[in-house]
Amino acid sequence: MDLSTKKLPNFDNTEIAFRQKSNQELKKAYWLFKMIGNNFLTKVGPAITNFFLNIGLPIQGAIKATIFQQFCGGETIAECDKAIAQLDKGGVGTILDYSVEGEEEERVFDETCAEIIRTIVRADGDPKIPITVFKITGIGRFALLQKLDAKGTLTAAEQSEYEKVKLRCEMICKTAYDRGVPIMIDAEETWIQDTIDELALDMMRKYNRERIIVYNTYQMYRHDKLADMKADHLIAKADGFILGVKMVRGAYMEKERKRAAEMGYPSPIQPDKAASDHDYNESLRYCVDHIEDIAIVAGTHNEDSSRLLTYLLEEKKITHNHPHVYFAQLLGMSDNLSFNLADSNYNVAKYVPYGPIKAVMPYLFRRAQENTSVAGQTGRELGLIERELKRRKL
Repeated sequence: MDLSTKKLPNFDNTEIAFRQKSNQELKKAYWLFKMIGNNFLTKVGPAITNFFLNIGLPIQGAIKATIFQQFCGGETIAECDKAIAQLDKGGVGTILDYSVEGEEEERVFDETCAEIIRTIVRADGDPKIPITVFKITGIGRFALLQKLDAKGTLTAAEQSEYEKVKLRCEMICKTAYDRGVPIMIDAEETWIQDTIDELALDMMRKYNRERIIVYNTYQMYRHDKLADMKADHLIAKADGFILGVKMVRGAYMEKERKRAAEMGYPSPIQPDKAASDHDYNESLRYCVDHIEDIAIVAGTHNEDSSRLLTYLLEEKKITHNHPHVYFAQLLGMSDNLSFNLADSNYNVAKYVPYGPIKAVMPYLFRRAQENTSVAGQTGRELGLIERELKRRKL
């Protein structure tokens, strides 16, 4: 089939975007985004909710039936089966994301490592779960990574602790390799990212020789990351492995700028959104130009960047479902991108976070805040839902 005749997605098609949602689910999503759009609730909500949870008030049921249901798959892998099946009906894959964070104990790191391995085992042989993911801070102490990034001298105990972090990372990536299930290593704060990048490159060097298994994440709201990604590609070419690139704009901007101002160093963040958009789109062009030795997961809720990637693939006569190209969004957001891309035969997967409600709350609050801080995101979600409600005459 001539690629030029293949249909490109229409991101305004709400019928395809919300085909998987019942009338009741659509109304609930509308109500929820209305609530999230209230900045007061988004700012005060986390403190109130945490207080109620900590004193044992029975609000978990209310959380589970509302914000948790919109943005999470469940509390366990098994509970995610409904979300996995629902996404699959629309041709969208699932990225199981165990979203417990901010822990400090070795016992918890071992448990988290074991749970991440369970997501890989669950994905093995199931095309509905094409990619998996983990965070290095899920398997190692933040302060230890910070000391490594700052080039501090580790004590013998700290060195031993870091060897355990590396071992957990190795166990996860080796399981992914043995099972043939790709895994992404998420990006985190700049002051621990160099250590994460080093670990990710080591894993790619080891496991990405025959096929894509390990991806590192590049946050393009950082002004240095486009250059870093290109430098890593040169390393990959020289060493003979495929570079796995998960491309995002970024998730820690306010925290990054605040820390830079407080500590008196130049902010690592781009001067404005236009600069982030420029580097993100440039990175897409670069990856598509080198599609044989770079595999890309375009993690974005940005319609312009998503459209650009479809055009680039068309221009280079690359098939829509090329195994080195994935689009990714978060569960509960930007269904107009995910399902319309899938309907045009692109590889698409949604992050499906899961875990105990109390442990997943930091993730949920970030999602709610992201919806209000990203210009127009809540309004866009609401507008699309309103249009579909009108189309359904509800």
